[in-house]
Amino acid sequence: MLNNNHKNVLLLENIHPNASSIYQNESFKVKTMDSGLSEDELCEQIQGVSILGIRSKTRITKKVIKSADKLLAIGAYCIGTNQIDLKCCSDNGIVVFNAPFSNTRSVVELAFGEIIMLIRGVFEKSYQLHKGAWIKSADRNFEVRGKKLGIVGYGNIGSQLSVLAEAIGMQIYFYDIDDKLVLGNARKCDTLNDLLAIADVVTIHVDGRSENKNLIGQKEFDLMKEGTVFLNLSRGFVVDIAALVKNIKSGKISGAAVDVFPKEPKGNNEKFFSELQNLPNVIITPHIGGSTEEAQKNIAEFVSNKIVDFMFKGRTTLSVNFPSLQLPEIKSAHRLIHIHQNIPGILAKINNILASNSINIVGQYLKTNEHIGYVITDICREYDREMITDIRDIPGTIRFRLLY
Repeated sequence: MLNNNHKNVLLLENIHPNASSIYQNESFKVKTMDSGLSEDELCEQIQGVSILGIRSKTRITKKVIKSADKLLAIGAYCIGTNQIDLKCCSDNGIVVFNAPFSNTRSVVELAFGEIIMLIRGVFEKSYQLHKGAWIKSADRNFEVRGKKLGIVGYGNIGSQLSVLAEAIGMQIYFYDIDDKLVLGNARKCDTLNDLLAIADVVTIHVDGRSENKNLIGQKEFDLMKEGTVFLNLSRGFVVDIAALVKNIKSGKISGAAVDVFPKEPKGNNEKFFSELQNLPNVIITPHIGGSTEEAQKNIAEFVSNKIVDFMFKGRTTLSVNFPSLQLPEIKSAHRLIHIHQNIPGILAKINNILASNSINIVGQYLKTNEHIGYVITDICREYDREMITDIRDIPGTIRFRLLY
């Protein structure tokens, strides 16, 4: 069982209360905060914390990790993990879990709703009507049926959007750097340029890798059709905002929806500024693609249950940075968890120590990735405490824990 030194949880950025309930039901002490923290603030707050929960605003840097004296697990209560130094986490034996599927439907519904609103000019007409201007016209208002939807990034969100949009009559084209299973009648484009040239609507759904910075800039806007509708619900740094603004003002982009920005407030009390403000037929939203009650509840439960499973059973299934081990339940045994640098001979050293202490192995599981090895050993209840010290002292050991 976990001792009291590993019972503190810190949840930032207004994570759904179901996360707190799950931890509290397992006797963890939970502290919650509505906003993110700066690096220095987090370095102070993370002292004594074993589980940290964040969303997209809080950055987990080497400095933060070095300040974390008790940290065992980080939960990214969102899809992306580019705000976390994953290698440094691995090097320090800290497991990271995220929620790659839990808010997919919410993002897809927002994107599709915005596509219809932009093609019909609904947002702009509503804005004008609020100011008293009655502009009833069919000019430059279209149905989505028959239009070509270009999806950049055909992952969980892009592929689901593909299915939904095709069902209402759109023609689907997509581009992805990886081979993907094509759903329905979607057609894969060989290059990004090919997609941009053919699409009536371009929507971005790529991940947060650094190579995607300014993926869409002036060169890419030049390739698009006159009057293209453009959406970005992926990452703020993916689109050159100045270039987008220029093309909206020129009419090359007839409407845009942006949910993510290069610089975003850390909390609801901080003022937001963007060049995209007050432009016609432009929908800007405060990073709410996954902000539905259903999605936030699903994310809270998924990530928290994964972390609880790791803390009490050592399971790492669907971890972002650890080798994935789905482990059986154990009875009448202790579970030893050994995290080490991925170098040869560690397993042999562990087993030699166990053998020299006449320790019976009930079950053993090993998996490695590029950086670390993860060994789970279930042993009978009889053991010498000095044996634990010997295993901890094996060269290359990053972290050792004894469960049960």
